[in-house]
Amino acid sequence: MWLLKRIGFYLLVGAIVLIAVFPFYYAIVTSLKSGTELFQADLWPKVPSLGNYRNVVAEGAFLRNLLNSLVVSGAVVALSLSLGVTAAYALARIRFRGRSALLFVILSVSMFPQVAVLAGLFELVRLFGLYNSLLALIFSYMIFTLPFTVWVLTAFVRDLPVEVEEAAILDGATPWIIITRIFLPLMWPALATTGLLAFIGAWNEFLFALTFTSNDARRTVPVAIALLSGNSQFEIPWGNIMAASVIVTVPLVMLVLVFQRKIVSGLTAGGVKG
Repeated sequence: MWLLKRIGFYLLVGAIVLIAVFPFYYAIVTSLKSGTELFQADLWPKVPSLGNYRNVVAEGAFLRNLLNSLVVSGAVVALSLSLGVTAAYALARIRFRGRSALLFVILSVSMFPQVAVLAGLFELVRLFGLYNSLLALIFSYMIFTLPFTVWVLTAFVRDLPVEVEEAAILDGATPWIIITRIFLPLMWPALATTGLLAFIGAWNEFLFALTFTSNDARRTVPVAIALLSGNSQFEIPWGNIMAASVIVTVPLVMLVLVFQRKIVSGLTAGGVKG
């Protein structure tokens, strides 16, 4: 009986890994194919080629799009964490009327689908003169990254020992010193988790990037990949698309591997009460 449970467990783990990893593996395999071999369902190309990667890098403005995505995602993470840490401290440690209602409103903002706020955001972007600029994307992405960041960090700050804060106050520390010198070192798991999730959300976002930009100089990589086309409407460069997808996905995989322990600690923080 024990052996059957063990075998079943490993079969389940194997199935989950296969479902999660195989699409990315097949994208890598397809990106290394060329010509008619693209339409053959082989698990490894007969003649591997880096031609698709050279085409993606050499043609068009893909590298510029990649840089745009990096700038936008990095700015979104920096702003989300900066505002999230201070908001989390206020919501978790400072008592004021309407605190629970405010936290609920912040979380409710993230529940609206993107298409529901698209028209209103477009008018705001035009009003402020931000259309076809990276600032428009940074501004719009904060709508779905900041509420989640504030909510997670608030729950994390609530679980931090009050005695540490009280000792700092007795030593004459101001709220800003408490946040930057005491709470921040303790919040690294939560910061790594929320920062990485915010980065992934901004990196993969498509609808706002498609709506608020109009040329290759300002587009991000999801839009650039979607707009890849061949010499005619019947010719789709699958190899180039797969190569671009692999280039875009690799940084996210590397970030997850580097911060995997912090991510687990951040997601499970507050789950066990003493």
